[in-house]
Amino acid sequence: MKILILTGKFCMGHMTASKSLAQQILDAYPGAQVRIEDLVDYAVPELSAAVYKGYNLLVTCGPALFNAYYKLTENVPAHLCFAGHFVEKLEELLGETCPDAVIATHPFCAQVVSRYKQTSGDKLPLITCVTDISAHSEWICEGTDCYLVGSLEVRDKLANKGVNPARICITGIPVRAEFLAPSRRSGRTRGAGEPRRLLIMGGGLGLMPRRDSFYEALDALPGVETTLITGNNRKLYERLVGKYPHIEVLGFTDQVCAYMERADLVLTKPGGITTFESLFSELPILAWEPFWEQERKNARFLVDQGIGRIAGKESGKCLEAIRALIYDDGALDAMAANMRLLKHQLGQERLTGIVAATVQMSEVCA
Repeated sequence: MKILILTGKFCMGHMTASKSLAQQILDAYPGAQVRIEDLVDYAVPELSAAVYKGYNLLVTCGPALFNAYYKLTENVPAHLCFAGHFVEKLEELLGETCPDAVIATHPFCAQVVSRYKQTSGDKLPLITCVTDISAHSEWICEGTDCYLVGSLEVRDKLANKGVNPARICITGIPVRAEFLAPSRRSGRTRGAGEPRRLLIMGGGLGLMPRRDSFYEALDALPGVETTLITGNNRKLYERLVGKYPHIEVLGFTDQVCAYMERADLVLTKPGGITTFESLFSELPILAWEPFWEQERKNARFLVDQGIGRIAGKESGKCLEAIRALIYDDGALDAMAANMRLLKHQLGQERLTGIVAATVQMSEVCA
């Protein structure tokens, strides 16, 4: 089985989901061949750095514009710009790889594959992995054989927009294999004098409060030890590392699972990947009030499912939310229990079988 995973580095979540999918497929089918390709890098290598820099500037400096576009197009069929060049480069890539199926973890990639299938008549299976808890119309593409989605609500909304429900599988957003191991959190008791552990994550860009007063107040929380993961925000790392006795500061790390396993609460942006990593770790979530529209949908999912709360953007309100939850064992236990129930309803363990079945169905119909 040869699988081509197409993605883009528009934030880290799409690439992280791609790597998780590849890992799960290779673990389930050791003889499989899986290639991850950034379609923008492949198609326009001389422009990709500028494209991603521009995107990062848009989402960090112009969220209102981004959200306006997101809302305006939410229920509008996707329209692919600059299709010709990308379809030509995709055809070249398919000639190199000869995959049995393509998995798209970004809507643009799904749209390019869809356009290729329409113009060429190729029956190449296309699996679209929706990497937010969202049913935005940009994910809906003609010729998609299977949609992998994060929740029942997303499935129902896609179906209401005309997608055949038989093509939609509720798997949750893909996470790495270590997050799928049985959690050791169940039944864990706190020893006498054992600190409460707060984990703070700001995503790949390390978007976190800037004021020293926030970190001074964190450091002063009685009986709380904090681990701060700054991601690629090197300036924040250098400013905070070693400064506070009760705050451990890390840069980019591939040990997030281990830090989640020992934490009592995570304060984070409500990105799709982080949400499901926390869910499978049974780690209650306190999410910063989001400003990106798709993350607002993720945040509503946390609250509706009883697995998280929302903290205000201002440092003072955020600290109030931390204090209200980090010491509340009853609330933390209830959130963890809801996570335990929810993750058993998802088909993450069936994900690789869904991929294989899509390939086999295509071969039967060919």
